[in-house]
Amino acid sequence: MPLSNFTHVLSRSPPGALLLESTRAFMIYGANTEVGKTVFSTILCRNLTRPGPRNRNVVAYLKPVSTGPDKESDEKYFRTYAPKADYVTTLHQYKKAVSPHLAALESGLPVVTDGQIQSEIAREAYKYDRARTQQRSEGWLFVETAGGVHSPGPSGTTQADLYAPLRLPVILVGDSKLGGISQTISAFESLRIRGYDVVSVLLLENERYQNHIYLEEYFRDQHSIKVTCLPHPPAFDHSDILAYYKQVEGLDLVDNLVLYLNEGHISRLRRLDTMGESALSSIWYPFTQHANLTPDKITVIDSARGDYFQTWKSNQPLTERHGALQPTFDASASWWTQGLGHGNPTLALEAAYAAGRYGHVMFPEAIHEPALALAESMIRTMENPRLERVFFSDNGSTGVEVAIKMALRATRRRYGWGPDEKLSILGLKNSYHGDTIGAMDATEPSPFNTEIEWYEGKGVWLEYPTVICSDGQWKIEIPKSFSDVISSSPAQSPEEREIPISTSSLFDVNSRRESSESELYERYILNCLIKCQKEGIKFGALLLEPVVLGAGGMALVDPLFQQTLVNFVRKHNHLFWQPRPEHMTYLNPPLPENDWLGLPVIFDEVFTGMYRLGRFSAASFLQVDPDISVHAKLLTGGLIPLCVTMASDSIFQAFKGTDKTTALLHGHSYTAHPVGCQVALKSVQTMLKMDKEGADWNWAKENWDHHCWSVWEKSFVEALSKDNSVEGAWALGSVLAVHMKTTTAGYTSNSANRIQAALREGYGDGEWGVHSRVLGNVLYFMTGLTTTEDTVKRMQDILMYALNKE
Repeated sequence: MPLSNFTHVLSRSPPGALLLESTRAFMIYGANTEVGKTVFSTILCRNLTRPGPRNRNVVAYLKPVSTGPDKESDEKYFRTYAPKADYVTTLHQYKKAVSPHLAALESGLPVVTDGQIQSEIAREAYKYDRARTQQRSEGWLFVETAGGVHSPGPSGTTQADLYAPLRLPVILVGDSKLGGISQTISAFESLRIRGYDVVSVLLLENERYQNHIYLEEYFRDQHSIKVTCLPHPPAFDHSDILAYYKQVEGLDLVDNLVLYLNEGHISRLRRLDTMGESALSSIWYPFTQHANLTPDKITVIDSARGDYFQTWKSNQPLTERHGALQPTFDASASWWTQGLGHGNPTLALEAAYAAGRYGHVMFPEAIHEPALALAESMIRTMENPRLERVFFSDNGSTGVEVAIKMALRATRRRYGWGPDEKLSILGLKNSYHGDTIGAMDATEPSPFNTEIEWYEGKGVWLEYPTVICSDGQWKIEIPKSFSDVISSSPAQSPEEREIPISTSSLFDVNSRRESSESELYERYILNCLIKCQKEGIKFGALLLEPVVLGAGGMALVDPLFQQTLVNFVRKHNHLFWQPRPEHMTYLNPPLPENDWLGLPVIFDEVFTGMYRLGRFSAASFLQVDPDISVHAKLLTGGLIPLCVTMASDSIFQAFKGTDKTTALLHGHSYTAHPVGCQVALKSVQTMLKMDKEGADWNWAKENWDHHCWSVWEKSFVEALSKDNSVEGAWALGSVLAVHMKTTTAGYTSNSANRIQAALREGYGDGEWGVHSRVLGNVLYFMTGLTTTEDTVKRMQDILMYALNKE
């Protein structure tokens, strides 16, 4: 496909954080309306445009939104008293002197979107910066908001959220009136919780209330922020006001303020420019071969918002950059954790609430509302009649270790095996359950564990059929080993090992139970387990990643195979335990309806759960209920570590006894930390609401089938699979996996590196890029749950562009 087909991609740069090398840009917020924002804008401008050899500045004043008659506008006032300003612009002036969201509605004009305003501010900033470059001067830009911090913008979004993606350093104008101390501190906290850097607080003098005295001490001691207080301007009389500005503009306080702002800007640039080198000498990175790492390969992230990092352009000399930061799409969803958007203010507020209410409190034999509410919510929402208990831990690997401990104990006690009995895990090849020792031991030898000194694989791992779209056709690929195990006849040809299937039929697993594939799967499983039985292998649990094997290579497993495996294990108890007469009490009376049979079944949904694949629980694709289920990553929407391991009552009962040593002696200091539980509770509620209302995902579901859907267009996946360099591709929920052609498939392959590098280079003359991760020959993309249709289409275009780029 010719590159000319993708030229439109380069011009569709998303709005990003504004940081210009030689233009000092600031956002001026007010703690309230009528606190002096425009007064301070005027003072700063007049100081910077005073005659003198050191004042070679291009100064710009930008008002994104203003309400009221033109003759009373802030722009008119600013032009009157700061006539030497180089650029004075109001983007949206509404005639009625009411809140912008009302003024916009009553104007009769189309309501301008948040993205439009952000893009317009960026466009104006770059225009001023180009003018500064031409004049070889230093630049200053003051973006003045309207009203208070939470005054709504035209769309109704409060300004604190509307302007947050730009992440301009904030000059906060405090309130000097009665009640102004509270207003100022509240405004600051609202900005702080949204990731703004408040670099200075300014106030007008008020001798009666003297708010500046209290606030100067408060901000100095609590937050190390400089507070500057200046005389209050006179009212009404033009000549008096003009005299006031002439007096104030040259005060040492103002000179020092300008110097302070300038030094802060320079320090920020220097810090960002050296972070990669500093990190290389002090940080030990995970999953990174440091012998191949150089400072330029380290992504310096200044901030993140929505789907994008704001990354430092380390590949360009500082003096040649247009903007020092570029929006970079987070294509790995930050190692699969991101769901509700970076910098989500709702989740940040929930975290702050729990931190303020609890901090952290110990959990054994105690309870707090966030933990209890989350546990109740998870049990209710999973709709699995087996799951009745919730155990908290801090990450997926630990959560899986807990699950393994639960399952092994339950199996050993039921089957009467001693504590020294060697028990194995039954799982799938290329599985991955985490990096702690126990989780690694539950997987076969692989590049992830073979160099680990204590690793000892304790299991049997089966082959499995995978699903891929290749050359535009969806198909199930049956491993060669299936025919080798179930038949003495020669192995099938490659064509015979491929079964065409539609995505709709693929996930209609109950209708496929009588299919030839189902019979084939049962025969393969039976033969494998009989072989294990003859070898004397004793199993303690069946451990699966439902539907998709993530870190093991982004393999989409035929859901019918996993359903068949679970049902087979539960129906063939005799393959795992040969009861002696004294054990017959386990069989009579029969076990309760939801008790485990054969082996406890563990589902590791750390990656696949919480709508990552389009459903709250990936178990629903298989139409079977596990006895133990592990959930993390998206559990907190991408904000904070937390994991829950859910278990059935029969598993729970295995740890009851008179001796404390028989209890589940596992936990960590921050078990069920209230901040994580509160954030997870809100995240779960938000995701469920999105699913119920449908509006956020309906556009995606329309492109797919009844039983599955993805944000990635089905037609795009099929077109992608036809590319000459692509072996196959698949998409489900927010995940897109692209398997590149290679002679050495697996984690050590480098075949996807070329595409990864092309994505990282950036688009639109380097104005934005894509940060991605690869798993050997597999390049994967992952969106958040709030990613828009437009953004997904942009990413689809970019991927095709990268594949076609020489």
